[in-house]
Amino acid sequence: MIYYLDDVKKLYNLPFTSLVYYAQEVHQQVQVPNTVQLNMLQSIKTGACSEDCAYCPQSARHSSCKPEPLMATEKIVEAARRAKAAGAGRFCMGAAWRRPTDGPQFDSVLETVRQVKALGLQVCCTLGILTLDQAKRLKEAGCDIYNHNLDTSREYYPKIITTRTYDDRLETIRNVREAGMGLCCGGILGMGETIDDRLKLLCELANMETPPESIPINALIPCPGTPLEGREPVDIFEFVRIIAVARIIVPKAIIRISAGRANMSEEAQALCFCAGANSIFLGERLLTRENSGIDKDYLLLQKLGLKPLDPLEHKRKMSGCKGDGSCGHCTCGGEHHHEHGENAVPAEPVPAEDVSALDPELVKGHEAEMDENGTWGRACNGEHHGH
Repeated sequence: MIYYLDDVKKLYNLPFTSLVYYAQEVHQQVQVPNTVQLNMLQSIKTGACSEDCAYCPQSARHSSCKPEPLMATEKIVEAARRAKAAGAGRFCMGAAWRRPTDGPQFDSVLETVRQVKALGLQVCCTLGILTLDQAKRLKEAGCDIYNHNLDTSREYYPKIITTRTYDDRLETIRNVREAGMGLCCGGILGMGETIDDRLKLLCELANMETPPESIPINALIPCPGTPLEGREPVDIFEFVRIIAVARIIVPKAIIRISAGRANMSEEAQALCFCAGANSIFLGERLLTRENSGIDKDYLLLQKLGLKPLDPLEHKRKMSGCKGDGSCGHCTCGGEHHHEHGENAVPAEPVPAEDVSALDPELVKGHEAEMDENGTWGRACNGEHHGH
């Protein structure tokens, strides 16, 4: 199905408690309830980036952070070991490049990916613009998912970045998909954009042929020396509403509270989880900025009764596996603890975007929020959209 701005605005503007309630219902059914994906992010090459992203202290045009060269593979792998010991299931590596250059540096990244993957971690990279060949080489090395944020709406984007177009970003996303990697793609709230800009971004993500497996929602950290220095913090209720809408219209995505979480109270973070967020970054730093401490994070998860997400359990949930061989994805007949075989014949997937495909009892309970086509939160009758 296709999401249109007017329809998503109606969802966003529901009473706050109703919106969070509907989002949590979707979350409880579609995701692995009461779990949070734990990630750790390592800056493997810092600063001196040629891009002019208005929010980023790593831009050479802002000169607000000390440049550091590409880390040696052994140092990155040691950081990955520490991440795994701390409980992270995914290790993310970020390099401040406009695009990686083929040659020794990219070869070093590929070798790092191989060695981190060998530790048993999911591997995520964010390296800037990728060619299709580079994306295929990353996939072959063991990179599971690639982060490439759209940041904001197509309309507002030129006010934030001029050195790379929206279509440049979409081309990299197509290359990532063609190479067979998963996609992590989200945005930043609080850069001066409107509510409509935020919702247009979510529509862009939800309307992709294959929506992102992971959606990071960032609250702007107004860094000294950047053009966005001095911006007021995004309103927490607006932030939570965006998370809730994302959960409802992209139900299978992992939704991450990313940058800015260190400035949120425990109560604010709890609201985000209630609205459907189920991923955080562990560690003292996010690239160049401070993050919540690991002990503090685990204490909050304990207070909320949340536990780390098991990647295999999540994979089975997304594939509709019930552990009895009935999902059509399994080759073992459900007689033992199993993974999905690569040669298994997949069952017909449930459309990720169509919430009407969920539990009939859930749908029945919310007929007032559904149109004649059974689509969640949409009042569109198709008269103005050509369908």
